[in-house]
Amino acid sequence: MKLYTYWRSTAAYRVRIALNLKELERDEVFVSLPEGAHRALAYAALNPQQLVPALELPGGVVLSQSLAIIDWLEAAHPTPALLPTDPLARAKALELAHVVAMDIHPVNNLRVVQHLGKTFGADDAARQAWMQHWMRLGFDAIEPRLPGTRYALSDKAPGLVDVCLVPQLYNARRWGLDLATWPRIAAAEAACLALPAFANAVPEAQPDAG
Repeated sequence: MKLYTYWRSTAAYRVRIALNLKELERDEVFVSLPEGAHRALAYAALNPQQLVPALELPGGVVLSQSLAIIDWLEAAHPTPALLPTDPLARAKALELAHVVAMDIHPVNNLRVVQHLGKTFGADDAARQAWMQHWMRLGFDAIEPRLPGTRYALSDKAPGLVDVCLVPQLYNARRWGLDLATWPRIAAAEAACLALPAFANAVPEAQPDAG
């Protein structure tokens, strides 16, 4: 497999964690978003949405969208499982993962922040306030749903919720958000980051970090 990634992309960070948890080897191709490498013709042909991550499978099929990639990984490489088998427990895990991936992340994306500045003249303070606002709403919705287990929803092992939360918390700190308001979220993050699969996926540990 070949993973097209960028060190600070929270969506790519999710996929790195999932691949690490499942102990799956891959080659990595580094796509510099600040340099516009995602808009290059070769990458646009590979992923018309011009975003990272993208995962190229051995047969040449290319998957994009982090949750779609992780869903394929879960189906093709089911051990260790990132989602419960019980239908209700699975739905509740997806519910929380989607708060991050579908509610917080889309409006916290780099291209959205850039658009705020270029089109609406948002300065640094306004962009920071924007980012923090959407993260607060999402974390406020997630915190009371966590049972207080070691990881987000389990004492035994991390799952999809953790895979989505940890990168988002990295981004929260980057934008100066104090996480003390959400102790269960912060505790789950600390437990996850103690694991090699998470520690090896952190942005600063990536070869293209800079």
